[in-house]
Amino acid sequence: MAAQQRCWLLAPVTVLLLGIVGIFLLAINIEDVKEPPQYMYGIVLDAGSSHTAMFIYKWPADKQNGTGIVSQHSECHVEGGGISSYAGSRGKAAHSLNKCMEKAVQEIPKARHQLTPLYLGATAGMRLLKISQSKESDEILQEVANKLKEYPFNFKGATILTGQEEGAYGWVTVNYLLENFVKYGFIGRWLAPGRETVGALDFGGASTQITFETKAHVEDKDNLKILQLYGRNYSIYTQSFLCYGRDQMLRLLLAHLVKTQGSEGPIINPCYPLDYDVSMQLDAIFNSPCTEATRPSPYKAEKELQIKGSGNYNHCLGNMSTIFSFDNCSYSKCSFNGVFQPNVDGKFMAFSAFYYIYNFLQRTTGITVTSPNILEEAAIRVCNMSLEEMLKKAPDQQPRLQDYCAATVFMRVLLLRSYGFDNITFPKISFQRQAGDTSVGWALGYMLSLSSLLPSESLALRKALRPGAWTALLLLFIILLFGALVSIFIVMLRKKKGSVGMP
Repeated sequence: MAAQQRCWLLAPVTVLLLGIVGIFLLAINIEDVKEPPQYMYGIVLDAGSSHTAMFIYKWPADKQNGTGIVSQHSECHVEGGGISSYAGSRGKAAHSLNKCMEKAVQEIPKARHQLTPLYLGATAGMRLLKISQSKESDEILQEVANKLKEYPFNFKGATILTGQEEGAYGWVTVNYLLENFVKYGFIGRWLAPGRETVGALDFGGASTQITFETKAHVEDKDNLKILQLYGRNYSIYTQSFLCYGRDQMLRLLLAHLVKTQGSEGPIINPCYPLDYDVSMQLDAIFNSPCTEATRPSPYKAEKELQIKGSGNYNHCLGNMSTIFSFDNCSYSKCSFNGVFQPNVDGKFMAFSAFYYIYNFLQRTTGITVTSPNILEEAAIRVCNMSLEEMLKKAPDQQPRLQDYCAATVFMRVLLLRSYGFDNITFPKISFQRQAGDTSVGWALGYMLSLSSLLPSESLALRKALRPGAWTALLLLFIILLFGALVSIFIVMLRKKKGSVGMP
């Protein structure tokens, strides 16, 4: 009797175990399922006029409509000036990159080193050097290229970007970070949000750029660029003004003051604070393609000039306006210097030096610039401040304090009179240095465009059940479990009856 009961109990347990083993056996060889892809990496060196920055980007190996979903991994700022500042100093431009490149070697997985593209893009500082000293420019590019080839990455080249490329890539960066091209939805897919794009305003050391999408007819085809991103074509207007970056526009202003006041006596600079004076050689002003055409005659590069500040907003505005030309325009509409520009429309993001000026005005005057009138109020306020007042409120800006009045007035003339922002369009400008954890500039847009040229990696595969099969298997498991429990219940019931019937 006991043996029979054990047999009844063993049967359902055996059936249950066989059912579980069968489920696992079914899971071994069903269909191929995609594993999440590994990351690809890319490095862009932004060789600007005043300094070089390295950005490391990463993106999934499977790509969305031919363009990688790129995010910033990290950044590194090279010590010293831009590579153009090392003209005539053989080897120093290349040597300056060592520290940041070693950081890249450490941060990017070793297995990815040879697959990681490495680019260096030089901007307006090198564009100016190419104009004035073409041989020096070529030698510096070759020097840094040779240095970058020493690292275990896939070096793709060191080039000088055109102004239009710099502007276009900055526009791509802005709109990517604002998720105007694609957006990661809550359902776990990349979606096209269908938003309007945002214009980009960049203010560097040697040039300034304006770029925005427009439906208007672009009369000068040099200003029209067609970009294909995430399955869509974008027609954008872009213009770069060489010599109108922060450092070069200060030279243009000083050159104008020397021209109008002469170089014999002290030069009065209404854009410098009242309590500021400085001595500089003529060469510091005129040793640039931006100003060499206005050199005084006779010209002695080493001649010392005494320059004294007067802190006068109106005089500063009058002199600053002269470095722009609003007279000749062969198109239906121009910004300045005879350059065509359609009307600005929609939202804009202003970054680089635009942001630093905006931030400085907040810190020193307490004014947040949101309209043309408020911008003028802030400019008047900062131009009337002494160097000592500014130093107390922004001590970290000491080397540049004397230039903020000029920079603010320049921004006023550029944005309002030249580009045509008004009471309706100006409030739509946001001044930003970063969007999330990513720096705003042309480098990310460059990487986004270049990543579409990279081969996407084949996705890893594993064996697994189809999602629908799990429902059927769960149902089978419940049936087996129910049958086993019923069998056990019957065995236990019989055992109980047997116990009751015993004498």
